[in-house]
Amino acid sequence: MKPKASSVFFLVVLLMLLFLAGETYAQGCSQCKMVPMSDQQGGGTAAKGINKAILYIMAMPYIVLCILFRKQIVRFYRQFREKRRA
Repeated sequence: MKPKASSVFFLVVLLMLLFLAGETYAQGCSQCKMVPMSDQQGGGTAAKGINKAILYIMAMPYIVLCILFRKQIVRFYRQFREKRRA
């Protein structure tokens, strides 16, 4: 039984992401810490902007998932509500 090309491609991409994720995270870490610290010492407001950007970046995947799976979410909620009433 031969594996499908799409499953092999998915596995390769997944492995690449796992091995390269540490390097990607390490590149921006020091800047995300230094910019707000130096800006606060100077009396600026960049720290607030960076914190809002981080929250925006964190929220986007959840928003996309809610849009993609809205029918399943609504179905689950309705089933949950019906079981709770019974």
